[in-house]
Amino acid sequence: MRVSGILLHVTSLPSRFGIGDMGPEAYRFADFLRRAGQRLWQVLPLCPTDAVQGNSPYNSASAFAGNVLLISPEAMVREGFLKPGDLRGVPPLPAGTVDYPAVSLHKRRLFDRAFDRFEDTGQKHGGDFEAFCADHSGWLDDYALFIALKNHHRGRAWNEWPRPFRDRRPSALREARRGFAREIRREKFLQFVFQRQWKALKRHVNDQGIEVIGDVPIYVHHDSADVWQHQEYFVLRGNGKPAFVSGVPPDYFSKTGQLWGNPLYRWDVLAESGYGWWVERLIHNLNRFDMVRIDHFRGLVAFWQVPAGARTAVRGKWVKAPAEDFFRIVLERVPKEGLIAEDLGFITPDVTDVLGKTGIPGMRVLLFAFEETMAHSPHAPHNHGRNCVVYTGTHDNNTVRGWFENEAGQGEKKRLSRYVGRRIRAPEVHREFIRLAMMSVAERVVIPMQDVLGLGDTARMNRPSHRTGNWQWRLVRGQIGRDTAGDLRTLASTFGRGG
Repeated sequence: MRVSGILLHVTSLPSRFGIGDMGPEAYRFADFLRRAGQRLWQVLPLCPTDAVQGNSPYNSASAFAGNVLLISPEAMVREGFLKPGDLRGVPPLPAGTVDYPAVSLHKRRLFDRAFDRFEDTGQKHGGDFEAFCADHSGWLDDYALFIALKNHHRGRAWNEWPRPFRDRRPSALREARRGFAREIRREKFLQFVFQRQWKALKRHVNDQGIEVIGDVPIYVHHDSADVWQHQEYFVLRGNGKPAFVSGVPPDYFSKTGQLWGNPLYRWDVLAESGYGWWVERLIHNLNRFDMVRIDHFRGLVAFWQVPAGARTAVRGKWVKAPAEDFFRIVLERVPKEGLIAEDLGFITPDVTDVLGKTGIPGMRVLLFAFEETMAHSPHAPHNHGRNCVVYTGTHDNNTVRGWFENEAGQGEKKRLSRYVGRRIRAPEVHREFIRLAMMSVAERVVIPMQDVLGLGDTARMNRPSHRTGNWQWRLVRGQIGRDTAGDLRTLASTFGRGG
């Protein structure tokens, strides 16, 4: 079945509360997708973000928890957790970008008020809350405790906590659960609200005939509940610090590589457990989404290992992962139809072999198609296969127009013009890229919203290897033109993608 859709993270939606959330604008966007004949909505990871990590959804305190900043205050009013009067006095917040500190401060006040009301009014949703806590206890109990302990230790990383907490001594954890009972319950309450709102939104999206694609980062942040809870699964020293960290060698984005800094997996220990943590993580995400993209898929075949303390990723080396054994076990529990592989970057035959054996679709990105190797490039439309997902660009790329105006060389522009049969100018380049994607033989096509609107590089979502200024771009209410849905629907219909 040939389909197409839009990549737009939830934070990028309009909202009166300074950040896109699961409120009215998310439902309006789903309705727009239906009118536009689109059948996919792709988002970035929905896990919690942290200002210390630049608010990146790929460096989270939990691989399982939801980002509570995405909770809609308006929906909390409908659910009875807030009153209409609680929403008065929203501070002035920018419309086209996310001011994370201001958003966090304001929403924290609303959440405190909602939790107090939940506790004081006989807990209207108490039975559902207790059921949620029981169903998700495997990760929720330790995540809520982790957040409480981290707040108690003024934000210090878990490996800097006193040893009884760092090393998870049972008596210390029991004492902490008693001492921080209210803080722990508050975190669980917010995760409960997040889950309720996301399930309601996804149900509405699915009712429009649209599937939601999520994103699973390959690594987890060192200062996370996952690493603290499962220290045996990560390459750590006795003091809890990583011995080696993740990254990639010099590439398209950086001459010194990308030093991500996440701890690496102890694949031998994971194998002994039947890769249980990974299996549960994928199942959890497939309960949250219809499909998930596995970020940096090649790291499940071979990963770039960098000594901890290195300033760049240049000194790393490739280390093999047990890909064949891993996917043999994972695919017994997880349907391959629910997975997409982000197979970009330095792709070697062993990665291609794993994709071929598993049948998991990879990605093709049109921004990479017009280099000197265009005739043989897997990203060029004439070399696409059916079992892949085509993008004009990803959240890590510039927008198509930004690329054309600021990054593409004369050779790339000439090859693009030869490919489409006429000279291309900046104001129209995004439309040509969308058309090339739509006419591909690939079964799925996903277009970033910035490219749908033809926006320049100021609308870019992320600049890899840049620590600041990312993940902030937002749509402004009314920015989607009246003709946009009709134009997309015509393209989808023309090329057999619904419409």
